[in-house]
Amino acid sequence: MSEFIKVILLGIIEGITEFLPISSTGHLIIAHEFFGTDTSSAFYEMFDVVIQWGAILAVVCLYFYKLNPFSGKKSPAEKKNTWSIWFKVAIACLPAGIIGVLLNDRMNEYFFNFPTVITTLFIYGVLFIMIEKVRKGKKAAIDSFPALSYQTAIFIGIIQCLSIIPGTSRSGSTILAAMLLGCSRDIAAEFSFFLAIPIMFGASAVKIVKFGFSFTSTEVWLLLVGTTVSFAVAFFAVQFLMGYLKKHDFQSFGYYRIGLSAILLGYLLFFR
Repeated sequence: MSEFIKVILLGIIEGITEFLPISSTGHLIIAHEFFGTDTSSAFYEMFDVVIQWGAILAVVCLYFYKLNPFSGKKSPAEKKNTWSIWFKVAIACLPAGIIGVLLNDRMNEYFFNFPTVITTLFIYGVLFIMIEKVRKGKKAAIDSFPALSYQTAIFIGIIQCLSIIPGTSRSGSTILAAMLLGCSRDIAAEFSFFLAIPIMFGASAVKIVKFGFSFTSTEVWLLLVGTTVSFAVAFFAVQFLMGYLKKHDFQSFGYYRIGLSAILLGYLLFFR
C-alpha cells in the first residue's frame, strides 16, 4: 500500500474516532495491524499522535465563538463564563498532563497491543450501555457550563487519566465520568471536546520533541496530509455527534465497541 494512501486512511480513522467514544488510538492500532508500513515504526508512533492536531483544530473552528473570551459580541457576563470554561478545562487537564509525562513510555511498552484494545473496548462498551440504562428518564443535574463546578471538572480530569490505556478512549472516559457526575449528554460531550485541546496539543508536542526534528521531506508531507484529512473528517464527525445526541443516547457506541471487540478477539484467536 502506498504510504500516502495509508496516511489518508489513518487521517480518516483519526478524524472519525477522536471525538466519538470509540477510541482513536485503539482504531489506529488496529489499522496498523492490517496496513503494514514502509516507514519506521518510530515515525508512525509519533504520527498517530500528531495528526490529532487536525482533529483539535476542527473543534477550535467549530467552537471558536464559544471558546473566545475576547469576542466583542459577548457581554461581560458571557466573557466571564467563557473564562470559567477555560479555567475548568485547565484544572481538569492537570492530572492527565502529569500522568502522561510520567507514564507515557511505559504505557506504550506494555499496553499498545491487541489484547489491551480488545479488553478496553469491551469494558467501556458495557459501561456505556449500563450507565445509559440507569440514567434513562432521569433529568441531568448539570445542563450548562456555569452549573459545572470546579470539583466536578477535576473529577472528570482524574478519570481522563484512564485514557492513556489504548482502547479506553479519551472522549469515552471523560464522557462517562461527566455523565456519572450528573452532566447532560451534550455538556459531557462538549467538555470532552474542550479537554482535548490542551491535552492533545501537549501530547503531540512531546511526541515531536522525542522523535526529534530530523524529518525527511516525505515524512513532512505524510504528516501534513494526515493532519489535513483528520481536520476535514473531524469537522463533520463532531457535528454528527452533537446532532446525534439530540435524539439518541450513547448505547449504540457501547454496542459497537462490544461488537468490534468480539471481531478482534476472533481474529486474534484464529487468524493472527
